[in-house]
Amino acid sequence: MAPPPHRIVPLIVAVALFMENMDSTIIATSLPAIATDIGTNPLALKLAVTSYLLSLAIFIPASGWTADRFGVRTVFRAAIAVFVIGSVACAFSHSLAGFVVARIVQGMGGAMMTPVGRMVLIRTIDRRELVGAMAWVTTPALIGPVMGPPLGGFITTYASWHWIFFINVPIGLLGIVLVTRYIEDLRAAEHERFDVVGMVLAGLGIGGLAFGLSVLGLNFLPWPIVALLLGGGAVVFGAYLVHARRTPNPALDLTLFRLPTFRASVGGGFLFRLGIGALPFLLPLMLQVGFGMTPFQSGLITFASAIGAMTMKLGVATILRTFGFRTVLIANALISAVFLAACAAFTPTTPVSVMFIVLAVGGFFRSLEFTSINTLAYAEVEPKRVGRATSLVSVVQQLAISSGVAIGALIVETVVQLKDEPRIAARDFPIAFVLIAAVSAASVLIFARLPQHAGSDMTARRPVPAAPSDQGVG
Repeated sequence: MAPPPHRIVPLIVAVALFMENMDSTIIATSLPAIATDIGTNPLALKLAVTSYLLSLAIFIPASGWTADRFGVRTVFRAAIAVFVIGSVACAFSHSLAGFVVARIVQGMGGAMMTPVGRMVLIRTIDRRELVGAMAWVTTPALIGPVMGPPLGGFITTYASWHWIFFINVPIGLLGIVLVTRYIEDLRAAEHERFDVVGMVLAGLGIGGLAFGLSVLGLNFLPWPIVALLLGGGAVVFGAYLVHARRTPNPALDLTLFRLPTFRASVGGGFLFRLGIGALPFLLPLMLQVGFGMTPFQSGLITFASAIGAMTMKLGVATILRTFGFRTVLIANALISAVFLAACAAFTPTTPVSVMFIVLAVGGFFRSLEFTSINTLAYAEVEPKRVGRATSLVSVVQQLAISSGVAIGALIVETVVQLKDEPRIAARDFPIAFVLIAAVSAASVLIFARLPQHAGSDMTARRPVPAAPSDQGVG
């Protein structure tokens, strides 16, 4: 089979990941309608959101080994199929239990899509073209969350909530056909023994932490249960760390953190995502609850971030080739944090055009940062360890996003509790935007430890000789 076109493969992966990223948020504005139809209340239906998140966290650790063992094309195609089956099951659900089970099935497919999608790119795209290809993968992660709520509200209002799941069917079927046609079924030359114990420990530990963080500050579950989820998740994951040291091929290979570029990308990326991850949660809440906008109106404003993200992919390769990963990551993290903090200045009287410009420009820089982080993570990873790297990167990203939402919600909830009137208002949000921006900006402390020439072979940029004071950095 001839090598796949370097443009069609990123597009195929991007479409699949867009479907998965959008679906994680699209039901947010449709919950009341779904609850009425299946005979339950919207609060109970929040289990459908958290069960999806839990499923993602549990099954991601198995993704790398599965793709190495059975081939990236086979697993990626199967992941899309499972996701589509779960979507159809959601649409035909008539009870809370059935809907939650269907969302878990969706999560199983989604857990394989993101890490295996990255493996497809890394194993089929030349290293010097990986930056541009990764931009296609980064864009869906930014567009999906901001498109989900307004699109879900539009479909529910003018059609039926069932169609928010049915629309995945033609997209998924087309994806399966394109994957079959254009993606090679690459797999690892050596088959390692699967770490079943490690997968169970890592999945339960990460699942408990991700689930607990996702509901922290939302008043969804009693605080003792949230504490049990977080504490139990931490203990179980601690048990995994002990297990991983005694296992030759652990489910999550933490020795990857010995690589300077991987450590900086994942560690700095975690801090950056902590702040940015709160934006899709805080911004619609402020616009709707604080400013009195409808879900559709707020969605049209937040979509500005997606427009900025889409324009970024046109220049990311040139920017990284000109300035290098280290300079871009440091400067761009600060710029992104400034535009994130700028949301604190929004008021009900702020012109929509001003909000749109701030969000669009901020979306450009956030997307540039995500693309740089996602690409640099694989700069020093050996081909045989790519599967493990993609699993670990996806797990950390999932925890960062969950933590970001939790931090944003907790800040707003704390501000509300400290004032006389226990009702969320527009003035309760500015401090949250400032604090989460500060968290994102703190990522520069990690990015600054990168060598000047980090990732230069991925951008066709001539390496810059390190000064004596830079030797050993990282």
